[in-house]
Amino acid sequence: MHIEEISDQVAERLKLEQSEAKTSETAATSIEKSPDGASFMPATAAMFPELSPGRAMMSEKKTVDEVVAELKKSPFFMTELEENDETEAFKALAYEGTPLENASEFKEQGNECFKTRRWGDAKEFYTKGILILAAEERKRKQAANPSSTQAPAVKPKDKDEEGQKSEEEGEKTKKKEETSEDEIRQERATLESLYVNRAACHLELKNYRSCWLDSSAALRLNSKNIKAYYRSARAFLAVGRIAEADDACARGLALDSSNNPLKSVARDIIAKAEESSARQRREDERVAKERRREALLRAALRARGIRTRATAQPPEMEDAGVKLVPDPDDPESHLAFPTVLLYPVHLESDFIKAFNETDSLADHLSYVFPLPWDGEGAYTLAGVECYMETVAGGLVKLGKKVPFLKVLAGGKVEVVDEVVRIFVLPKAKAAAWVEEFKMKKAAEKGGR
Repeated sequence: MHIEEISDQVAERLKLEQSEAKTSETAATSIEKSPDGASFMPATAAMFPELSPGRAMMSEKKTVDEVVAELKKSPFFMTELEENDETEAFKALAYEGTPLENASEFKEQGNECFKTRRWGDAKEFYTKGILILAAEERKRKQAANPSSTQAPAVKPKDKDEEGQKSEEEGEKTKKKEETSEDEIRQERATLESLYVNRAACHLELKNYRSCWLDSSAALRLNSKNIKAYYRSARAFLAVGRIAEADDACARGLALDSSNNPLKSVARDIIAKAEESSARQRREDERVAKERRREALLRAALRARGIRTRATAQPPEMEDAGVKLVPDPDDPESHLAFPTVLLYPVHLESDFIKAFNETDSLADHLSYVFPLPWDGEGAYTLAGVECYMETVAGGLVKLGKKVPFLKVLAGGKVEVVDEVVRIFVLPKAKAAAWVEEFKMKKAAEKGGR
């Protein structure tokens, strides 16, 4: 069967159902008069039963979205579990006895698991007991504040239905009255105990946030629960929230100053606070030392007249950088610069991590040469020329025996991103490369 045929059949069935619904409604609401003038309803209309919820919604001409929303209110059609009286009623069908008895049974089962260190199983049993008694608490709050929950709109019903409804409400009210104040107190005490016990499971499972949330729930029921304060303090301390741990511990000790577990956690809080303070002091000292070294370095560069510049994307240098050596805290120390030797003719390079300001190019080139890739032997101490780019975009030739400080001082060249760049070329090719470099720079300026 093709899809088009199936679609046509579905459409015909929908039309037939709608016409039947309209016919049923007309027949049910039509009234005829007898020869003596009395009104009566035809037997066929009186025999019709009340429409099903689906047909009733169709007769009310509701949209598809409205019908779906109405169906989702029923537990059988829910796509997401809602916490309401109907769902709780279905949950209660699984247990026998009163909510207090069922919750107490789950509590005992949880306690047995806790004794054997089965924290996960114990947590699940405590959770089942909490769900039962929390639902009872919610019902009591709704009964005490009926205006806070808006009842859904319903169609007017006949007198028989209203009488039946009033009888049902009377039975519910009678059942509520049968729940004594003593039983309510027992339920709340059991719920408090379940929260505290589940908090202990969370503490063992290292679910610290869940631990202090359950402890808070227990404290809302009883603000004098010592175990709740203890477990909150332990959970807060485990994640380093020392202030909250100290507050929870202090509140517990205010209620029972001789409580040994709380005394123990108080000692741990003090030790943790001292450790945290010492760690913070070390961090502050480290930051202060780094700032002092940076200030000394800036002062040394400024005193020597060396220009520096930082770009938006500096290269990855790990621990390399401009430093004072041998002692970065001594202003009398020498400056050392990371330096890149560029061989533009052969597209190669070498890196010198610390080029001291008192060193010369010859001091470093003497151990760099010969180069492993220089098969022609063009790179020798006497056979190369060295250049640096100036601030203006030109080139300055460097003496190989001149101290590095003399090259950098004076403001003609600059250190970019804490790296010095030196071009090294064979003498035979230096003039051609310099000319090419100047032409490129001139083209760049013309393009601007």
